[in-house]
Amino acid sequence: MRPILSGGGKNMYRRESYIVYLGVHDAPEINLPDAELHQRRAHSHHRFLSSFLGGSLDKAREAIFYSYNKHINGFAALLEENLATQMAKHPNVVSVFLDQGRNLHTTHSWDFLLLEKDGVIRSSSLWEKARFGEDTIIANLDTGIWPESESFSGHGYGSIPAKWKGNCGGIPCNNKLIGAKYYNKAYKRYTGRFNASLNTARDYEGHGTHTLSTAGGNFVSGANVSGHGNGIAKGGSPRARVAAYKVCWPPVNGSECYDSDIMKGIDTAIHDGVDVLSVSLGGKPSDYFSDGIAIGAFHAVKKGMVVVCSAGNDGPAYRTVSNLAPWIITVGASTTDRVFEAYVQLSNGQRLKGTSLSKPMSEGNFYPLIDAADATLANTSAEKGRLCMHGTLDPKKVSGKIVVCLRGQTARVAKGEEARNAGAVGMILCNDVASGNDIIADPHVLPASNVNFTNGLAIYSYLNSTKDLKGYLVPSYTHLDTKPAPFIASFSSKGPNVVTPEILKPDISAPGVSIIAAYSQGTSPTGLALDKRRTAFNSESGTSMSCPHVAGLVGLLKTLYPHWSAAAIRSAIMTTARTRDNTGHPVRGDFNREASPFSYGAGVIRPNRAIDPGLVYDLSMNDYLDFLCDSGYNSTMMKRFSEHKDYKCPPQSGGGFNLLNFNYPSISIPGKHLINNSCMVTVTRTLKNVGKPGTYAARVRQPSGYSVAVEPSVITFQYIGEEKRFKLIVEAKSCNLNSISESEGAYTFGVLIWSDGKHYVRSPLVLAAAPPPPHVVAAAAAPPPHQSQE
Repeated sequence: MRPILSGGGKNMYRRESYIVYLGVHDAPEINLPDAELHQRRAHSHHRFLSSFLGGSLDKAREAIFYSYNKHINGFAALLEENLATQMAKHPNVVSVFLDQGRNLHTTHSWDFLLLEKDGVIRSSSLWEKARFGEDTIIANLDTGIWPESESFSGHGYGSIPAKWKGNCGGIPCNNKLIGAKYYNKAYKRYTGRFNASLNTARDYEGHGTHTLSTAGGNFVSGANVSGHGNGIAKGGSPRARVAAYKVCWPPVNGSECYDSDIMKGIDTAIHDGVDVLSVSLGGKPSDYFSDGIAIGAFHAVKKGMVVVCSAGNDGPAYRTVSNLAPWIITVGASTTDRVFEAYVQLSNGQRLKGTSLSKPMSEGNFYPLIDAADATLANTSAEKGRLCMHGTLDPKKVSGKIVVCLRGQTARVAKGEEARNAGAVGMILCNDVASGNDIIADPHVLPASNVNFTNGLAIYSYLNSTKDLKGYLVPSYTHLDTKPAPFIASFSSKGPNVVTPEILKPDISAPGVSIIAAYSQGTSPTGLALDKRRTAFNSESGTSMSCPHVAGLVGLLKTLYPHWSAAAIRSAIMTTARTRDNTGHPVRGDFNREASPFSYGAGVIRPNRAIDPGLVYDLSMNDYLDFLCDSGYNSTMMKRFSEHKDYKCPPQSGGGFNLLNFNYPSISIPGKHLINNSCMVTVTRTLKNVGKPGTYAARVRQPSGYSVAVEPSVITFQYIGEEKRFKLIVEAKSCNLNSISESEGAYTFGVLIWSDGKHYVRSPLVLAAAPPPPHVVAAAAAPPPHQSQE
């Protein structure tokens, strides 16, 4: 299998940006300084491409705009499609693929996760035990950094770790912020933008500053957004060193970050000495060797880095999760128990809960209400008007009123800007069906409140009930210890994994709704051009925010256990996660339905439990190579990918590798495996002891329609590092192959727990329904193939 993602044959002679991936670099025959070694590798790329261009090195140099010459072996170049196709056939080429455009996907969340309690950090906290992530190096791939933020102050830090090879290009750094670089060659080529403002690692969008401070920002007192959420901001690893690699830029045609820029950033981060890489961006899932993030992450993990990625914001539809490679930790989004409540008071006495970070209305006055669909300009459809799209509202109809807008299609804050520009005194933003229960606290440019779908229906019913429509927006306030919490955000992308359904994605969930963290002073809190406000901190929502929470947790574990593999750290986080909320009931998701592993993976993170998981499911780089072999890649390609020239893919039969036995902390069995094995499969896993000697017993919460047995059901470990294998025998109670085949895409869930009385090592079980129980289908555990569910 040698992937090439073609341009579709529209113009075989039009040059486009392709990435030519060659695997790993050959070991140098003699020791050379880094600069000379990198120059030689770049020259080898020019020679290789010139062999397809009639021997012309000049043409090769003109075509190649990135040479991956540090840890990743390959280059990005402007090529015609027929030449790219020809190169993909070369035996030294692993893959050739088009440069993909990708998208960008706190004062209280660490308290909610129990690293502190009411501002007090207890001796049992992972923060204390892991020295607050001291000297671990956390970096992000994002929109850059605002270096003057107090979250990145170098006050009180010692010398930079000796292993660090990075530097800062053109912006002030210190002993906290130790690196900042930018990569934009692909972005420039795709967008045609070449202005000097692009040549900086400084953040003019806010996203990168927010995510990096969430992962590794300092303790900063007095953090708030317009007076809301006042407290001490801090990152997950507040004493970590941080670095920023700017690879994302103002969006053009929906794309902000390109694979070739991303791969250059990862290649540099590996060379610089980063320990943890936080990547809050993604795109449509694709073959692993046609995915720049997956390729870069593989090389990073091979060098001891842990790569954490966001799952995406395309929920509540199923099969939308991105960043699917098993060497990546993929993170979904959940809430905390803090809400910025902003009630809507209607003249009929109804008081409906909403949320906002906007300024208050004049005290106590009721204002006329109007449905945006009834307030449109001439020749504007009611549908566009109801969404408060740009240029749709008539000031003559809106001025002095509270306008009711429907969420969807355009940015939430942009709807508020349209309402304000038309003269509205306030806005009620009602969730559409897809947004469900998710309400987001935004710093709107006018008094506003975002209400959920149910409350939105009540407001629209009121609008149709009388002609004397009046309402009032109660000033927002911070409410802590709300219940139930957490719940899974509707926007958080869901499984199953569309590339390898045997690997459950997302892996885990973490806080990602209304997260307060540092922000850029180069833009407004809404990002709107007419908004002239500036704020040191801002509230943001998305899996972009949940990702750095896990990166911060990984930083603590890397500090405490520097020799643990990325797989062991992921296992510790996953197997100690929780699936119940603060009322003791199962975590819920969109439309208040019980959430499933397709939404939260193994559950919501519990940092203080991850410090002592007892047992872990570990993986070596050879395990990942075996995984790729079973995914269809051959031994020749693996040798280019692995550095181990004697590596051979295991046999496909006779005791060879079985994808179901890949030592992942979760266990997912799609229907095809049951069909091929008469409704019975055996799965093996290997447990590694990372705690004290002990005896662990297994118990299973049986998935509906299945019998699951564990052999052996009791395992004793006598020393740290000892590994023992067990079998999971899974059998459908009613073997109906036709039902399994027809229900491919409908799943049922269970749990496997190993416990010694102190540790609870939990793994989700995800199995194709056999046959599909009616209540599982009705609850939409997963819809039929290629359908989404709102």
